[in-house]
Amino acid sequence: MHEISLFLGTVIMGFFAIMNPIANTPIFMGLTSAIDDRKVKNKIAFRSVLFAFGMVVVFAILGKLIFTIFGITLPAFQITGGILLFLIGYEMLQGKQSNVHIHSKKAHEEIEEIASDPDTVLSLALTPLGIPILAGPGTIATAMNFVGMKSGMGHTEQVIAVIAAFAVMCLVTFLMFISASRIIDFLGKHVINVITRIMGLILSLIATQMVILGIKNAIEMYTKSA
Repeated sequence: MHEISLFLGTVIMGFFAIMNPIANTPIFMGLTSAIDDRKVKNKIAFRSVLFAFGMVVVFAILGKLIFTIFGITLPAFQITGGILLFLIGYEMLQGKQSNVHIHSKKAHEEIEEIASDPDTVLSLALTPLGIPILAGPGTIATAMNFVGMKSGMGHTEQVIAVIAAFAVMCLVTFLMFISASRIIDFLGKHVINVITRIMGLILSLIATQMVILGIKNAIEMYTKSA
């Protein structure tokens, strides 16, 4: 029970750092600023987290199959995923504007043009909100890494734990999205920027640990096969 609780806590913290719902809330608010209907905004928020959840579930369940089909080893994925996460974390730590925000500006212009058509606006919940903001390469890499991590749990239990942890983060993100204006007014942009930098540091540390584990596992794997 202790192992499961510890693993769940680690996974939730990992997802919180990579998804950073606090920093994504202003992005959601900016994307939907041209929409006056609150119900439409809530639908966009719900669809975006639902789509992100579906994507992560697919990769969490089929991760091993994907590895087998493409001949990918876990150490290779850990090292590559760790480098990718470190780059994302480093940008967050430096307070730089990432590619996600560039996509967001483009999407914001599209929303302004079609704000009168709710059905079309809702389709934008898939992109850029669903992908790449909520379920980007970093989030998917994090999920697959946690599924393959040695934790003393069975594989099925580990997959369920990762999916449950991501479901919690999706719920948190949804609640923050539908309360976007109040959260931003309460925290202020300066506090959000500080939180983003802290999340960047945590993400960089998680990424470094992934690379270290990947190198360690690679050495063990090739030493045994030699």
